[in-house]
Amino acid sequence: MSVQDELAAVKRRLQDLEHTVEELEHRVGTERGAPAPASGRAESMVTIPDAPYDAGKWTDVDDEGLGARDHHAP
Repeated sequence: MSVQDELAAVKRRLQDLEHTVEELEHRVGTERGAPAPASGRAESMVTIPDAPYDAGKWTDVDDEGLGARDHHAP
C-alpha cells in the first residue's frame, strides 16, 4: 500500500469518525431535550470588558509565574 493510499484511508476513517461523533451529539442532545449543536460553534459569545479588574481582589495572590509581589523571583 502506497503512502497516498494510506493517507486516503486515514482521511476516510477520520471523516467516518467525525460523522459518528456528530450523530452521537445529536442523539445525546435529543435525549436530554436540548437542541443539537449547530456546526460545532458556541451558542453564545461572552463579552469580556476592557476595563481593568479591581486590584483589591488580588491582594493575597502571587503573580502567575513571577512569585510573590514582595519577594524576588527564583
